[in-house]
Amino acid sequence: MTDSISKTGYLAGATRLRRVGERLQGEGDKLYTELGINFRATWFATYHTLLQAGTPLTMQDITASIGFTHITVKNIVRELEQAGYVKINPNPNDARSKHVSLTTKGRNLLPKLEPVWKGIAQSLEQMMTAGHPNFINIISRIEKEVGKMSLYERIQKLPEAPQITILDYKPSLKNSFNELVKPWLNGVLEGKLEDDDKFTISHPNKAYIETGGFVFFALNKNKVVGCVALKRLNESTFEFCKLYINPEMRNTGIATKLIERCINRCKENNASELWLQTTNTMQEAHKLYYSLGFKEAKAPPQMFVLKRTQKIMFKQL
Repeated sequence: MTDSISKTGYLAGATRLRRVGERLQGEGDKLYTELGINFRATWFATYHTLLQAGTPLTMQDITASIGFTHITVKNIVRELEQAGYVKINPNPNDARSKHVSLTTKGRNLLPKLEPVWKGIAQSLEQMMTAGHPNFINIISRIEKEVGKMSLYERIQKLPEAPQITILDYKPSLKNSFNELVKPWLNGVLEGKLEDDDKFTISHPNKAYIETGGFVFFALNKNKVVGCVALKRLNESTFEFCKLYINPEMRNTGIATKLIERCINRCKENNASELWLQTTNTMQEAHKLYYSLGFKEAKAPPQMFVLKRTQKIMFKQL
């Protein structure tokens, strides 16, 4: 049968995530059964939360910790209680709630579960990174965005969405790099470009491509609206630089898309570190760098530090 759901694109995003989740949980349950362990995949988050807490938790505590609905947590706790893994007692501090804690039987189950979880984790890593090396970070960012604003609110505030495409460098885009970056840097530096700036802006192919690096462009409806260069420092280290977004297109996620392309290209090249250098005037950019996992550090010996640089950051890959 034709998979009609997949053809609907982002509209079926939640449906497809649920479909994958249900299949993986079903296969997890099959594994537990074949190993003779009375456990279900849907119990993992609740069981693990109680295990880590070490003290009794209320239903509200568990719900807040794992982000499931109250009714879902309540049903899972009842199933765990029927299996003899948890006990439910009155809360001495609040008659309206109950305390949930692991029983001795529940705690004694852990040694059987740990080797199974290790195998599951390794297998899931293989599957989840097959199409994208940064899948877990993507899921984390989706969860964060869901928490910031509801789908309904987003629809109400939705402008005409930019149709962003990220492209690798090609000769026909060489002048676009110059046209985007040169006016911006001239403005920021009051026309006092460093020699490195003059060369890289005019010759991105020689400065980056021919030395083992990359240049990426962001297009909106076939118009170039952003760019970034990925400079190779050595076999295992890159630096991204000359990140620029058209002012009219800022705060639309383009900068994040360009940096993520840099991160993924580094991973594809088995790089271990991604570096950047910036000035203290770029505070909004700094917030983005921190959110993507970059940390402040001293420049590595292989980095050519510009005279204007005031802050150096890197991300372990």
